Amino acid sequence: MSRLAQTHGLTDVQTEILSTVRDFVDKEIIPVATELEHRDEYPQDIVDGLKELGLFGLMIPEEYGGLGESLLTYALCVEEIARGWMSVSGIINTHFIVAYMLKQHGTQEQKDHFLPRMAAGDIRGAFSMSEPALGSDVSAISSKAVKDGDEYVLNGQKMWLTNGGTSSLVAVLVRSDEGHPEGTAPHKSMTTFLVEKEPGFGEVRPGLTIPGKIDKMGYKGVDTTELIMDGLRIPADRVLGGVTGRGFYQMMDGVEVGRVNVAARGCGVAQRAFELGVQYAQQRHTFGKQIAQHQAIQFKLAEMATKVEAAHAMMVNAARKKDSGERNDLEAGMAKYLASEYCKEVVEDAFRIHGGYGFSKEYEIERLYREAPMLLIGEGTAEIQKMIIGRRLLEEYRFQG
Repeated sequence: MSRLAQTHGLTDVQTEILSTVRDFVDKEIIPVATELEHRDEYPQDIVDGLKELGLFGLMIPEEYGGLGESLLTYALCVEEIARGWMSVSGIINTHFIVAYMLKQHGTQEQKDHFLPRMAAGDIRGAFSMSEPALGSDVSAISSKAVKDGDEYVLNGQKMWLTNGGTSSLVAVLVRSDEGHPEGTAPHKSMTTFLVEKEPGFGEVRPGLTIPGKIDKMGYKGVDTTELIMDGLRIPADRVLGGVTGRGFYQMMDGVEVGRVNVAARGCGVAQRAFELGVQYAQQRHTFGKQIAQHQAIQFKLAEMATKVEAAHAMMVNAARKKDSGERNDLEAGMAKYLASEYCKEVVEDAFRIHGGYGFSKEYEIERLYREAPMLLIGEGTAEIQKMIIGRRLLEEYRFQG
């Protein structure tokens, strides 16, 4: 076990879960990750292994067949999985966010219907906010739901769905003006719909099309897609929570825990980059000695290790804050911002330590170098995180003049 990124105060159960996940990562993910990533191949065997470990139900309550674990346990597991291959952690993350939203906001019927099968991994989740014409401006969503009897008719185009093809349940955020008078603030006229579909591409149910995978620089293996709704009919009982107009708040609650997850992914990728850098520095020789013995390389290793440790500490703090029932948007924003930025820097330093070999696809660091940038934009860019942090700080430190 690495000396870095240790988490104190864990229970025996948490320690056992993390040990099991780490062994799985070392034996089943790291040896095949680069080959699968280069082929952009969905890691079905790895996903099946995670299903057997029960990780799809890690935070789902025991009454629905899950393990009922904390956000901290989940985040630490994601950290380990991302250390092996970040794409695999993405497969888990979107599923987890939808399950969390159902647990927190779903009706009892919705929980009973979906959560047991999600815990077993038989239903895989994805969630959808973004659209082609908007980035972080969620209030500008134009996809719309119109009431028609006991159903809603959904039209619009969504973008950047992780697990868009492989999922069988998508939480989709759209505008729903029904019951909300003209002039209502945009975030108060949005609704989350639970859309069931067949896995795959093309028309996956009447009125719903999932085009092929988006070809990406990194974050390969996992499918990232668009979602096109053209007269998609959804029963009224598939409005999350049973009431329209609450979708924005439900999604933001999910994204908040998702930011802890992205922070954990950044920690995991940074840890792996440090491991690769410190190993290579002791294998490569220049001027008659290991490059690890050169002061310049030792300085890099010192900076890298410090960043790994700091990001991990902030991620753990944000998860524990959420688990305590307290508001954690400040801590989650800080953790996501710091972990993603530090991840990029640690990966680049490990890349530099590898020299010319880091540019070769034969070396694992090449894959990490292409994966790290996704964390800078996933679950909100650095600029969005700084806006959240700044506003919250002004709330906490309001000047009484």
